[in-house]
Amino acid sequence: MQAMVDAFRQPDVRQKLLFTILMLIVFRFVAHVPIPNVDRDALESAFDDNSLLDFLSIFSGGALQNLSVAALGVYPYITASIIMQILTPLVPRFRALQEEGEQGRRRIQMFTHWLAVPMAVVQGYGQIVFINSQSQVDVVSDFGFQNDLVGTVATLMTLAAGTMFLVWLGELITEHGIGNGISLIIFGGIVAVMPSLIPSISTQSIIGVAVIALFAIGLVYLVVFFQEAQRRVPVQYARSAFRGGRMYRQQGQSHIPLRVNMAGMIPLIFAFSIMIMPPIIAQPFTDAGGFIESIADFIVNQFQGGRGGSGTGIYWLILFLLVIVFTFFYTMVQYQQQNMAKTLQRQGAFIPGIRPGPPTEAYLMRVVTRITWAGAFFLGFVAILPFFIGLVTDVQALTISSTGFLIVVAVVLDTMKQLEAQLLMRNYEGFIR
Repeated sequence: MQAMVDAFRQPDVRQKLLFTILMLIVFRFVAHVPIPNVDRDALESAFDDNSLLDFLSIFSGGALQNLSVAALGVYPYITASIIMQILTPLVPRFRALQEEGEQGRRRIQMFTHWLAVPMAVVQGYGQIVFINSQSQVDVVSDFGFQNDLVGTVATLMTLAAGTMFLVWLGELITEHGIGNGISLIIFGGIVAVMPSLIPSISTQSIIGVAVIALFAIGLVYLVVFFQEAQRRVPVQYARSAFRGGRMYRQQGQSHIPLRVNMAGMIPLIFAFSIMIMPPIIAQPFTDAGGFIESIADFIVNQFQGGRGGSGTGIYWLILFLLVIVFTFFYTMVQYQQQNMAKTLQRQGAFIPGIRPGPPTEAYLMRVVTRITWAGAFFLGFVAILPFFIGLVTDVQALTISSTGFLIVVAVVLDTMKQLEAQLLMRNYEGFIR
């Protein structure tokens, strides 16, 4: 409490905090502005006992359940980021831009914004078609290019504009507020719908509630433990100092803190963004007939059942593998951007027993790969934990519990660290002791 008081005493820190809160309020306001031509009764009917729609609505902060202009959340932008990060090492132009420093990264960010618009259009079309198929009456009337071309295009452009507006809010928070803006938008959406999970928990037996409570406490501990876990690689460096008109070489010691979970929560967001797409794409083909219809039905049934927390293990197995793959991918991308071996060599530092240059690079790569296995399996465990919790407690609404906990705790930790840095710069004691 004292740290929070100290933060509000500083005018610039207080301004950043209030700006962040204001942007989150704007986000929650936009999440309740519906798109035109929505049948509210049909929308409520479509969401009855539909685990897939409940899942999508939770990660959009309830915006999908209102079918608001922000129904897609920031996930089209995240999908575009995944594509750009995959293309950057493969496309020479993007690779050259990445090597240009800050200006090149801004160009890549601009391309990501452009790509997010068609991704939002495709995802918005698939979601509305899927929602219409879940109700006897169309939720969005006359939707479809063959029915009402102008109205359909206007609806899709509205959804795309809502996504880009949230991305803009997130970037404003990053620039003028506290914390990572996109992460805080996702955080705000998850926190906003968490109270709606209380009724499903209250219907459980005392043992079920106790299991859920132990699960929550243990998961928070694990998330904090793995988020803060580090492998400290010792480093020695030589520095020069003038004394009495002469130059002396002095030896110093330090370390490189390599985080076990260097990728943070990004692999989970990436994996869930990818897993959202197959049932949305397959849904329009469930009436196609023949072999295509059987494949589409299989995809929708397997993925929709998996989101309910009690379906077959195919969805959860694919999700687990995707989380591990994305953890390694994102970790390696971050590691290569840091270019630690060259930085150490330029600063005259070295790892004891390891020669500078390529040997140092190979050694650090081995260390990062080893510790990333622990972080990847932890994130994979977090992703599939709701499947096992659902089997024990039969609480279908807890599908987001582990992933939501990770995102919420990780965002809170990151925001606290930024506030910590702001306070320490002003000689105040911070949050973390």
